[in-house]
Amino acid sequence: MTLMKIRSTTILSVRRGDQVALGGDGQVTMQDTIAKADAVKIRRLEPADGHAVLVGFAGAAADAFALLEHFESKLKDSPGNIRKAAIELAKLWRTDRMLRRLEALLAVTDAQASLLVSGTGDVIEPTDGIIGIGSGGSYATAAARALVRHADLPVEQIVRDALTIAGEMSVYANTNLTIESI
Repeated sequence: MTLMKIRSTTILSVRRGDQVALGGDGQVTMQDTIAKADAVKIRRLEPADGHAVLVGFAGAAADAFALLEHFESKLKDSPGNIRKAAIELAKLWRTDRMLRRLEALLAVTDAQASLLVSGTGDVIEPTDGIIGIGSGGSYATAAARALVRHADLPVEQIVRDALTIAGEMSVYANTNLTIESI
C-alpha cells in the first residue's frame, strides 16, 4: 500500500520598513488532486508577553502542526525572542528521531525578524525580508521582489498580489488567501 502525501503549499512573508505581513493560499493537495481549497496555513501566536508572532507552514500538514506546537513551546521558553526559539526548534528537529522525519517548512515573523526554519537545521533570515515556501513559494517570492522594488504598496497588498500571481501560475496553489500583518 502506498501512502498518499498530503501537502499544504504556498506561504509568503514580506517585510518592508517596520511593517510585515504573512499570507498563505488555501490549497491542500493529495498527490495531484486538490483535497481542500480553503485551508488556513498561517497562525497568529499571542504569547503572554504580548509580542505577536506570525507562523506559516508548508509541507505535510500533520508534520507542520507538530512543528508549530514545538515552536510555540520554544517561544514560551524564550519570550520575545523568535531567533532563539527558532534555533532551539531547529536543533531539536535535527536531533530528535521522530521530529527528524517531519517534512515541512516554517516561516516565522515578528516585529523584529523574519525567519525560515527547516528540518535540515537551517534558520535563515533573508536579507530582503521576503520568504516564500511551498510549491508556489518561488513564484510568490519573485512577484513580491518585483513589487517591493517597483511599487509603493502596503505589505499586505504586496503579499496579496504576489500570492495571487503564484496561485495563477502553480497548479499546487490557489488564490483563496489568508493574510495577517503586524
